[in-house]
Amino acid sequence: MAAMSRGIEGLKLWEKSGKSEFIKQWSTLKEKNFLSKDSKVLKNALFELSWRVLNGQMKVESAINLLEDLCESVKELPVAISDVFAILDVELSISEENSHRDKFISLVLGCEKMVASSLLKERLDLETLESLGLLSSKAQFSQKYVKLKTKLYYKQKKFNLLREESEGYAKLISELNQDITEKITVEQSVENLKSLIGCFDLDPNRVLDILLESFECRPHLENFYVPLFKEYVTERKTLCNILGFKFHFYEEEETPPSLYKVAALLLRHNLIDLGTLYPHLLPGDSKIKEYNQKEVDEAKAYARKLSVVNLAERNEESKDTEAVKVDLYVINQKLGLTEALLRLGVWDKAKEILDRLPEFFGTVHRPIATGLCSMVHCMIDSLYKDNAGLPKKILKGKVSSDKNLTKNLQEVGSYRALHTEVFPVMRYIGPYASCDPVLIVKFIRLGKCFMTKRHSGGITPEDDVAYYGFLNMLDEVLLPSMSMLPCNCCLSEELWGFLKLFPYELRYRLYGNWKNDTYNQHPRLVRIRADSMERAKYLMKRLSKENVKPSGRQLGKLSHSNPGVLFEYVLSQIQTHDNFIGPVVDSLKYLTSMSYDMLAYCIIDALAHPDKSRMKYDDTNISKWLQSLANFAGCICRKYQVDLAGLMQYVANQLKAGKSFDLLLLREVVTKMAGIEISEEITDDQLDAMSGGELLRQEGGYFAQVRNTKKSSTRLKDSLLEHDLALALCILMAQQRDSVIYEESAESHLKLVGRLYDQCQDTLVQFGSFLSMQLSTEEFVKRLPTIDTLITTFHVPADAAFFLCRPQYTYAINSKFDELRKMDKNNKQSGSQLKQQRYIEAAEAVMNPVVELIRPIYNCRVWEDLSATFFVTFWSMSMYDLAVPTTVYDKQIQQLTAQITAIEDNDDLPQSKKKKEKERCSNLMAKLKDEMKKQGDHCSRVMGRLKAQRDSWFISRSTKNETITQFLQLCIFPRCCYTASDALYCAKFIHILHDLKTTNFSTLICCDRIFCDITYTVTNCTENEAHRYGRFLCASLDTIMKWHSSKEIYDKECASYPGFVTVFRKGTDSVNIADQLDYENYRHVCHKWHFRITKAMVACLESGNYIQIRNALIVLTKILPNYPKIQQFGQALERRVDRLRQDEKGKRPDIYALAMMYSGQLKGKKTSWVQEAMFHHKELKGKKLGTGASKNENKASGETKTSNGEVKESSSSKEKKSEKKEKSEGKSKSDKKDEDKKDSGSGTKKPIKEKSKDKEKSKEEKTQRKEEKSAHKEKSIKREPEDEGDRGQNKENKRSREAEKHTDKSEEKIRVKEEPQEWTEREVKDRKDGHDCGHGDGKIKEERLEKIKLKRTHSPSEVKDKEHKDHRAERASSIGSQESRGSWKSPEQSSKSQDERDTKRRKLESSSAAGSKDRDHSETRDHHKKSPSNERERERKDRKRMSLDYSDEKCEGEAKKRRSVEPQQSHSSSKVNGDSDKHHSKRDPSRDRLDGHVKIKVKDDPTEDSPQKSKTKDKSKSKDKEKNRDKSSSSSKKSKK
Repeated sequence: MAAMSRGIEGLKLWEKSGKSEFIKQWSTLKEKNFLSKDSKVLKNALFELSWRVLNGQMKVESAINLLEDLCESVKELPVAISDVFAILDVELSISEENSHRDKFISLVLGCEKMVASSLLKERLDLETLESLGLLSSKAQFSQKYVKLKTKLYYKQKKFNLLREESEGYAKLISELNQDITEKITVEQSVENLKSLIGCFDLDPNRVLDILLESFECRPHLENFYVPLFKEYVTERKTLCNILGFKFHFYEEEETPPSLYKVAALLLRHNLIDLGTLYPHLLPGDSKIKEYNQKEVDEAKAYARKLSVVNLAERNEESKDTEAVKVDLYVINQKLGLTEALLRLGVWDKAKEILDRLPEFFGTVHRPIATGLCSMVHCMIDSLYKDNAGLPKKILKGKVSSDKNLTKNLQEVGSYRALHTEVFPVMRYIGPYASCDPVLIVKFIRLGKCFMTKRHSGGITPEDDVAYYGFLNMLDEVLLPSMSMLPCNCCLSEELWGFLKLFPYELRYRLYGNWKNDTYNQHPRLVRIRADSMERAKYLMKRLSKENVKPSGRQLGKLSHSNPGVLFEYVLSQIQTHDNFIGPVVDSLKYLTSMSYDMLAYCIIDALAHPDKSRMKYDDTNISKWLQSLANFAGCICRKYQVDLAGLMQYVANQLKAGKSFDLLLLREVVTKMAGIEISEEITDDQLDAMSGGELLRQEGGYFAQVRNTKKSSTRLKDSLLEHDLALALCILMAQQRDSVIYEESAESHLKLVGRLYDQCQDTLVQFGSFLSMQLSTEEFVKRLPTIDTLITTFHVPADAAFFLCRPQYTYAINSKFDELRKMDKNNKQSGSQLKQQRYIEAAEAVMNPVVELIRPIYNCRVWEDLSATFFVTFWSMSMYDLAVPTTVYDKQIQQLTAQITAIEDNDDLPQSKKKKEKERCSNLMAKLKDEMKKQGDHCSRVMGRLKAQRDSWFISRSTKNETITQFLQLCIFPRCCYTASDALYCAKFIHILHDLKTTNFSTLICCDRIFCDITYTVTNCTENEAHRYGRFLCASLDTIMKWHSSKEIYDKECASYPGFVTVFRKGTDSVNIADQLDYENYRHVCHKWHFRITKAMVACLESGNYIQIRNALIVLTKILPNYPKIQQFGQALERRVDRLRQDEKGKRPDIYALAMMYSGQLKGKKTSWVQEAMFHHKELKGKKLGTGASKNENKASGETKTSNGEVKESSSSKEKKSEKKEKSEGKSKSDKKDEDKKDSGSGTKKPIKEKSKDKEKSKEEKTQRKEEKSAHKEKSIKREPEDEGDRGQNKENKRSREAEKHTDKSEEKIRVKEEPQEWTEREVKDRKDGHDCGHGDGKIKEERLEKIKLKRTHSPSEVKDKEHKDHRAERASSIGSQESRGSWKSPEQSSKSQDERDTKRRKLESSSAAGSKDRDHSETRDHHKKSPSNERERERKDRKRMSLDYSDEKCEGEAKKRRSVEPQQSHSSSKVNGDSDKHHSKRDPSRDRLDGHVKIKVKDDPTEDSPQKSKTKDKSKSKDKEKNRDKSSSSSKKSKK
């Protein structure tokens, strides 16, 4: 264009060089192909050239000459010139300048040679043509144009109405409706039609319409009419429009099927275009979409309406709405055409129509769904015959008789073709395949054949793609179709045969989509779901135990079609009402296999519900819905054939996620299916049966009969092994058990954490027991890793790891034993000793590698006290190895004998059944006897093995206390709380260690460590562990109380055993003699242990802590057969429990229930309680101490044993220093006899700290102290009251006698030592001479100790219990008066003297009540100012050794009142008494526990009488009480006056 413009600008110099330059540039543009006919460059150049001519910038002749030259080179130039002239003509018609128009006319006339006149006539205006002379007259031309137009468009030459040309149309109809034979050809018919149209001026479109009607009447003549249409119709659009007008004619009527068929045939042969015809079909797409959405909304409203309780009649309303509703499926021409296309097999055209409609809108129309199913039948016919697995005779017939359908469809011959061609068609059918159950069965059988071949490897990789296609068919077609079928149980079983070939993960995914998603995608399914839910509610409301069968049948019918809906509602009812479980489980026996599998999924779905809390509102207990659901799942799994893999894997996944709540499900399943119950309420007989053989455990170890669960337990085992979940669950539970304490929420209540811990522990034990019973040892050993792998790699605790490996070790030892016996040539003649040796060799061969695996796991210091062999031996054995429960065996045999007798006496049973039952019982008896014999032989071999290894168990590298500590810490305490059977095992093992006389093992120290302070052990237990720990304590107490029962048993089983050596010394000195604990001292030790248990239990009960109180009550309940045995301890516990029961009523129901239960059982044991004097004879010791002690007694009291039954190894330096202080204080107190007597009389206690021997004191100092003590004793004896009028002096003398009585009646001291003692030469010499160096010092300490115990007898709680106080005072006075004079008094004399003293004391109290109280308080304040600091220190230490605390607020007030009326004492007595009581009343129970943990000591109550004196005293008890009441009432009346 720029070049052309330069050429135009050069026109001024046109004559010189412009023309040549323009032509040159023109040729350049031509070479570049810029000068085509439609080129804008060419037309722009011509327009500019012409415009220059019109403006006078160029001559017309020059332009014409130029154009002539250019036309020779450009052939398209005339057309471009005519176009430019047309544009100029339009522009000039608007312009008013005539000069431009004249020049334009001249230019056009000059170009007539180049441009044809026809082109100019087409493009130029009439006026311009007239000016050019191409038209003669404009007016004539206009008239001629109007006439021609009228003739063409408004004059009728063709007739389209039949009445307008009846003859022609009559002949046309006759021609089309004649009989079509082979002689009549399509070409001849077309010629006849053309002749009729031409002869009678018939309208061709009308002829085409008549032709369509003729075809509609005879559609079977498809082969004639279709070619006729192809020859006659020239434009497809015309035929589409005419056919569309025919559809419009039936806008308000039902369209005839023949018209649909004609349209389908024309579409099939591509005579018409669907896109052109579709707009003519009614109704419109917008109306269809609106109608579809309305259906969805109505379905949802229907479902909501059924879920709401409505008292109005729903039936009438629904009828009214249905009457008004217009069914859009009936008058829908698009669906009719689709149906016709499907019948012809034209799937591509039908698919195009269905794609334009909403999803599944077409297939809701049953004819369309049926048409699709028929089409699929034809497509899969050959493939189905080859893979149906049925005889060929059954599959002979054709599927469809419609030739058009079979002719137009191509059958598939492979699974790949099935996936690519048939499956897409089935996805359009969706759930509406329910209209053809036969087609569903065919697909199911094809799927089963495919999956069978796939599992066997018979499917090629090309066909394997159909695997995912079948999954889609199950998800989108088969399962949803079941919801629309009316309870077809046969089809359900057929479908299960296909579904079970898939893994449960895919099945559950299919069930989830079916239950949760599919029902919401289809309006009809929404209604079906609502109706099914309504039916389920109706049935569940009427379900009961009486109508289980009829209701079960109805539930079964409903479950065939809609199991998900039914089970969802059933499970919701079970979670709310647990009493529904039994009837529901019984009523579900009519379900199909697929329904059972769906039920398992629904249970998992309900368990995994994210919106439900697994805890109750108090966050301390597992929710009721979870417990009910787990119980229901266990019942279902046991009674019916349910796939258990999903349930087990769900539990494993929850454990992997650190959630242990759902272990309840596993526990219930194992309980119900295997009959293995884990209950802490197991009876003693059942517990003993658990230590027997497998048959005895099955018969007597469980509440349920294990033999009735053989099939169900086998199913559970197979499911676990198939999916490798057996060991995985064990390891996960073992890990979760210890991690539950740390991984659970920090805000969780300790009670909940304890229950979760117990649940993990119990389920692990239950599951491990199940595996050991059901799995063969070979199967179990293959899957179980080594012990070190379990502990180090899987981080399984040692107790759980040995629990899992224990059956493996037992099996390996027995196998090795059998192997060694077979190798022995003289096996038949081999004796028991050889068998015993072989067994020991087998055990060593198996366990030595285990020992080497265990040794590196623990710290090397551990093995300095215990040997690894002992550790492995302890953990690898069980109660089965230690003892034979012969009592339980005999009991079971007696029961079977009684059953045989009952069977014989039962006349109602037929003889055949009697014989069968008797044979069963007889065989069982024989098996039990054989099992008992085998276990006896096994236990004897095990005992021989233990005897052979006993000397290497405890290595004497450290002290015995450290050895016992390691033994208890690593062996006893972890295992005694593991299971109830293990608790008995630990107690039995300790007994065996004692019986075997194990080297370096002290039974006395072990028992002392077990019983002396159980507070912390009880506190650290969970609820179930407390039960087991209580069983362990009970079994241990059973043993020690058996030894305590008689001296003969003790001498036989304990006296000569190394476990009861009380002093162990090292060296070669002649004094290094192992002293055996005699029977009386052992009884003192037993008393101490009972006291320690009482102290610990009281501390727990008074702590206020839930865990401590609960565990204490549980432990007390378990040890009730052996504790309490002493009346004092039993009454103390009874008071605490009664107070606890009152405090917890209405606050903590579980604590209240435990307290009530224990209180009732405790009262039933009162008759077996004994007095303390009957439990251990302390008065015998007092007689000897009055005249002098023997050599043995000297050793027991001061030389070799510490006071108060203390079990210690060595004394500390602090104790030595404190002992010096005590001796110095003893001197000053011997000088002040009056103050000492008043102290003893008033019942106060001096702060005393028991110490070891003072090694730095000389013999002379000790002898002097001894003489001072004897002198003090003689003076106190002589100070008898001679004048009864002197009441204060009488009171002083009376209490002095009581103190001396307690001094004489002090208990025997016991000390078990290991470390060598360092004695001075003088001490060794004196001991050799038979003198007791520290006897005087020991007597002083004993006197002080007894004063402390006398204080305990007059504690405030004793004041509260008046009768108990009087009884104790009687005993104290009688014993004190007798022993102080070295003679005994009769019970009558003692009661009289006590009566007189009580009378004098009450008179004194009533007379001096007011003044004494003030003096007492003033003296107490003075004493606090004057008393030294070490006085309070001794008091604080004394409180640590204080006995049971019986004080409460009321008793404290009475005690203060009693002290206020006593006569004025010396500063030391009153001040110490007041300060002691002050601290005594404010004592914190927790301090008792802490103090008891530091030192293990006991102070027995010295106020108990001997058995003879207690008998005489009980006879006069009632008389003394009545006299005391009368005298006290009279004295109180006098004081008021």
